[in-house]
Amino acid sequence: MARAYKVVDAFSAKPLLGNPVAVILDGAGLSDAAMQSIAHWTNLSETTFVLPPTRSDADYRLRIFTPGSELPFAGHPTLGSAHAVIEAGLVTPSGGRLVQECGVGLVAITVEGEGAERRLTLALPPATVTTLSDSDVAEMEAILGNGIVREASPAIVNVGAVWIVAQVASAEALLALKPDFARSAAFERRLGVTGITLFARREGSGPEIEVRSFAPSCGVNEDPVCGSGNGSVAVFRSTRGLLPAGGARYEAAQGRCLGRDGMIALSVDAGGKVQVGGACVTTVNGTLLL
Repeated sequence: MARAYKVVDAFSAKPLLGNPVAVILDGAGLSDAAMQSIAHWTNLSETTFVLPPTRSDADYRLRIFTPGSELPFAGHPTLGSAHAVIEAGLVTPSGGRLVQECGVGLVAITVEGEGAERRLTLALPPATVTTLSDSDVAEMEAILGNGIVREASPAIVNVGAVWIVAQVASAEALLALKPDFARSAAFERRLGVTGITLFARREGSGPEIEVRSFAPSCGVNEDPVCGSGNGSVAVFRSTRGLLPAGGARYEAAQGRCLGRDGMIALSVDAGGKVQVGGACVTTVNGTLLL
């Protein structure tokens, strides 16, 4: 059976500089095993499958797979898939808004502009934050081969995707990291997390922070530009007092170690609610033959 699909670069307005997600525009009738097999074959950090919604208040349902497992939520697949369904004419935003149904429930997506000027922003699902134990912090530092900022206590941030979040002293130190991926995968599995997302403040003009995300337990050693990871960093910065109490807006950069140039727009309101946004561009229009 022929199924239309797109590959969308998320968090970039230019092809090849963001994080690609493969979007199967008609996932109806595919088994769980078939979806996982397709995601393993695309070998992208995520592959999504668009399905009819089961709720009247959703525009479509989305299932999200890494090469090795299914996720209840992820950021760049949510934005990239929204871009794909709009572009394919499957869904028309109502009042500049879409509602995606996925494993965590309903995710609201704001749509501004059209075509190459389109910008999409998701409302991050509610987060739970759990401080990482001292022994696990020490193990993470051994995995990274580098210390982290202990004053901002590292934490597990669960937004559907589950990230260990920590701060590194400088952007230079962050970009130089070479984690032990085999040891990290075992560490992630033991703690039941998706991976590790690290950030550091940048000097000078431009984005406020640099971010890197590692998820070898999901088959993705390093995610080029991670929406849920950046959203989790925003939650972490807010709960650790690293952002103004009244809320903040800032930009993050991610992907330089992989030859990408992702830009993520983040906002945190006074109540701690986080929004994650950016540009998307289609790089592939194709047909999947099964």
